[in-house]
Order: sequence, then C-alpha cells, then structure tokens
Amino acid sequence: MPSDVEYSPVGDGLGMRDFWLYVWLRRAALIAAHIVSLGLTLIISVLSRPGTSLFSWHPLCMSVAYCLCMTEGILLFSAEGTIFCFKSRKNKVRFHWLCQALVLIAAAVGLGFILASKTVSELPHLVSWHSLLGFSTLTASLLQAACGICVIFHKQLRLSPSPARLKLYHATCGLVVYLLATVTVILAMFSDWFQATVKGIGWWVFAMLPLSPAMVVMNQITNAYLLRNKMSS
Repeated sequence: MPSDVEYSPVGDGLGMRDFWLYVWLRRAALIAAHIVSLGLTLIISVLSRPGTSLFSWHPLCMSVAYCLCMTEGILLFSAEGTIFCFKSRKNKVRFHWLCQALVLIAAAVGLGFILASKTVSELPHLVSWHSLLGFSTLTASLLQAACGICVIFHKQLRLSPSPARLKLYHATCGLVVYLLATVTVILAMFSDWFQATVKGIGWWVFAMLPLSPAMVVMNQITNAYLLRNKMSS
C-alpha cells in the first residue's frame, strides 16, 4: 500500500539509538526554524515601526514575504512533519501555492515602498549590495513562480521535460531563491537603519538567525532529491 509519509535517506546505517537521536535532532532543528522564521518577522516588524515613514513598510513587507511565507511554504513538505494540519499532498501543494503567492504580493508591496521612499528622499537606487542582491532575489522569485506554473500545468503547456524533471528544476530553483533571500536579509543588517537600531551582541545574534532556517531548508530539499535519485537508480 502506498504511503504519504516522506522519508529521508540520511541516517541509513545508524544504530537504533543513534537513529532516534538523529530523528529528534532533525525535529528540533525544524521546530527551531519555525520559531526563528516567525520570531525574526515579528521582531523586524516591531523594529521597523510601520507607519512612521515610507521606508518603515519595506522591512515589514520583505520579512513577511521571505522570512515567514517562503520559509513556511517550503518547510510544509518536511519529512519530519509540519505544524499545519495537512494530511494529503494535494492540500500541502495548495497551501504552498498560497504562501508563494503571498511572497510575491508582499515583496511587490515592499519594493514599491522602498522605491517611493528613495524617490521622495532623492536617493539613488541600486547602489548597495543589499539592493542589488534584493533585486536579483525578486527576479529569481518571478522565475521560480513561472517554474512552479510549469510543474502544475505541464500537460496543458505540453512541455517536453517530464513532471519529475520539472519538479527537480522547481526544487533546485527554489533553493537558490531561498539562499539568495537569506543573504539579502543578512546584508540588510549591515544597513545604516539596522545598525542604528540594533547594536552590540544583539546585532550578531540577529545576523546569525537567518542561517538556522536556511540550513534546514537546504537539508530538506537536498535530502528529498537524494532519496528520489537513490530510488530511481
């Protein structure tokens, strides 16, 4: 009988005690990723003080888009389970689509606010590494969304690559987008606004936080497709 449970090949060959320790460590890392993604979004939202300026909405929108929605949309498919009550993969895919749609909407709004803020302040655009990488992340997000559309509507579009190959492309592109977003968030912490708001040890803690969900997401995607390649070989 087919099972809806998703497995990971990592951990094969371990003793029973080591295996369960490994499982609990992975689950702890997953829980930590959820906590960090939500916590980082809430803290940035508070620090940005939305409504005090046009710029204040930019950190809020971008943190909701990439720290929260994109992270949760990916962790939804974790082999260790999910915090959401979805049993079937179809419902997971639908919620994934909702999360990624919110990513694009929130990112577009955040982009609009930063463009308006710089225009009003008569400041130049795309002059920092954060802005350049942020623009690359937004572009990659659009391409990733197009790739996801190809996965869902591959029959209607009559695409030559197989559905399995398209899913591999989609997952790989998704990992690239997420890592780009992670680096962009870290670079934002080098901005004058953030360094003036958070100082000392707190700044270093914030700079390290985005790495936690990034490692979990990277491990989840690579393990899922390592298993698929192992089963097909």
